[in-house]
Amino acid sequence: MSTSAADRAWVCTRKGLFEMRHGSTTGWRIARSHFLGEPVSAVLPPLGGGGRMFAALNLGHFGAKLQVSDDAGGTWRELPAPAYPEQPPGAEGAPWKLVQIWTLESACDASRLWLGTLPGGLFASLDHGETWQLDRSLWDRPERTQWMGGGNEAPGLHSICPHPSRPDELLIGVSCGGAWRRSKAGSGADADAVWALRARGMRADFMPPELAEDENSQDPHRIQRCAAEPDVLWCQHHCGIFRSVDNGARWQPVDAQPSSFGFAVAAHPQRGDTAWFVPAVKDERRLPVDGALCVTRTQDGGAHFEALREGLPQQDCHDLVYRHGLDVAASDPRRLLMGSTTGHLWASGDGGESWRLVAGHLPPIYGLRFG
Repeated sequence: MSTSAADRAWVCTRKGLFEMRHGSTTGWRIARSHFLGEPVSAVLPPLGGGGRMFAALNLGHFGAKLQVSDDAGGTWRELPAPAYPEQPPGAEGAPWKLVQIWTLESACDASRLWLGTLPGGLFASLDHGETWQLDRSLWDRPERTQWMGGGNEAPGLHSICPHPSRPDELLIGVSCGGAWRRSKAGSGADADAVWALRARGMRADFMPPELAEDENSQDPHRIQRCAAEPDVLWCQHHCGIFRSVDNGARWQPVDAQPSSFGFAVAAHPQRGDTAWFVPAVKDERRLPVDGALCVTRTQDGGAHFEALREGLPQQDCHDLVYRHGLDVAASDPRRLLMGSTTGHLWASGDGGESWRLVAGHLPPIYGLRFG
């Protein structure tokens, strides 16, 4: 019997990839584990109803590795990891060396795959992930040499938002390097790709006042696009929450309580006015506000926010949710999953109104995805 995308999820942790299954009577359960004991930094679930999927591993001394499965996780084989060209003498900016694979995405027509890394590079594959090429049209931008690391030594490309109907277009988020939009000039090869900053309206309060609105200095923690209303984008920024209704041309700040700081955002796949966030105390503490975990939700474009707490710990809680630790099912927006740094995994079946603990003893969770 086939499994729907909303009934399966993948949880990336510091000690393995866990495959979750949902049953009508059993709820969520761990079905299988993969790469047990090894850090898994990103996953791309099976594509287009088929079996091909990818997992990125971060093995420290042994470097970043890429694994592919053609049977939805039944068996795996290693692929050559993306590689940076040799760094020219005197080149400025972050070292030209792969540190971590941070995110994986597919174009809307599956004609290409995208991969984002530390130190802020974007790689593309036109052969289903067998080989990867650095997008030099972005990497060679002079602004790239000014990018900074946020919580890492090197800048990181963590958000890839493909356009749902234009396979050559996407919007990316870099910490700290702002938001960028890729489009095509004509119908040529990748050399015709055009990149432009799309962070106008964001504000980085950690910068000197005269540079606070500099688009190339912004620190988006996570950006997500509404699939049904693709001009609507949501950003959880280091300095607040921002929303764009014109495909990133302009961003507007929105205020959420108990905090506008956090890392994760999940955009409703069908409604551009709805998104979920996980608030925290910023900077050196990075803990739930008042030790009480909640998920905030807006259903009116950010004008108002609800703090959703039912089923979540409300005392002495130290869970933090990373950038990729919150997801909503594309085919059933009532279903959400959330994983934390302390290895707790929660599920909601009613749009975040209430939550249930699925697993309480997983390794620290780096990210999760339905599919």
